[in-house]
Amino acid sequence: MRAMVLGRAEEPLRPAELPDPRPGAGQVLISVGACGVCRTDLHIVDGELDKPKLPLVLGHQIVGTVIEAGERAERFEPGRRVGVPWLGWTCGECRYDVDGGYAELAVADERFCFSIPADYPDEQAAPLLCAGLIGYRALRLVGDAERIGFYGFGAAAHILCQVAVHQGRRVFAFTREGDAEGQAFARELGAEWAGSSEEAPPEEIDGAIVFAPIGPLMTTALRASAKGARIISAGIHMSDIPSFPYEQLWGERVLGSVANLTRQDGEEFLAIAPEVPVRTKVELHSLEDANEALDSIRDGSLRGAAVLRIGPGRGSA
Repeated sequence: MRAMVLGRAEEPLRPAELPDPRPGAGQVLISVGACGVCRTDLHIVDGELDKPKLPLVLGHQIVGTVIEAGERAERFEPGRRVGVPWLGWTCGECRYDVDGGYAELAVADERFCFSIPADYPDEQAAPLLCAGLIGYRALRLVGDAERIGFYGFGAAAHILCQVAVHQGRRVFAFTREGDAEGQAFARELGAEWAGSSEEAPPEEIDGAIVFAPIGPLMTTALRASAKGARIISAGIHMSDIPSFPYEQLWGERVLGSVANLTRQDGEEFLAIAPEVPVRTKVELHSLEDANEALDSIRDGSLRGAAVLRIGPGRGSA
């Protein structure tokens, strides 16, 4: 099968022909139609997450079709369209165990696969499986905040903005200094206010999700928050959070993080997404252009989500 492989951290992915994987007990073999490109993939490539399995096929936002089920795998028969999120399998011992979806084929534990809503083509569904799911878990952890700040407006925020507005929340979007295009994009998706992360919002916020991997934004959000606010980091990696005076935390404010999603999160979010309905803005790349897709996240030029179009799958009309 064709794949893009990370041989060493801080080096570009390289194209490779790899043996076709085989499904083990409880696993399904998937013909990959599309795979989302995530900032976590970039953290691995850039050496910011230690001890990944190398060489490694990245990709944890997989949408494709089951072509074979392993022994004792009974949830999805061949021909079913499924999605594989961040939590594709766990052994309980190591951090990164299996290869991902930057390839024509992938295997996954059927317990961690989800049915994909019928209205979503493969490339539109792929960002829902990490950007959407991890963002949804962060939104749940923020609680019932009516006025919610989103710090960083990329793949996850553009999905969760739609969900939050649908829930009747007021969204305040924060972007890089001078990113007028990103701020306009946030307002198009329903944000009540959009500005630079250097600016104070027009009023206090009741909670915030920090999508950008920038530690100082946690304290920026804290300073902008009302008493009782929950400030949640939605990333697996973040630069150091600077020290801050206790008075900024006082008033039952809470700082927290998201590590993983649960199957319940996945089932709930994939039921909610068609109701909103969530519309993902995607920039499509071929499998061989995976490095270009990662660069668009690295340099901040991406609007919405980057997706690799790999197999025939179910594309958009």
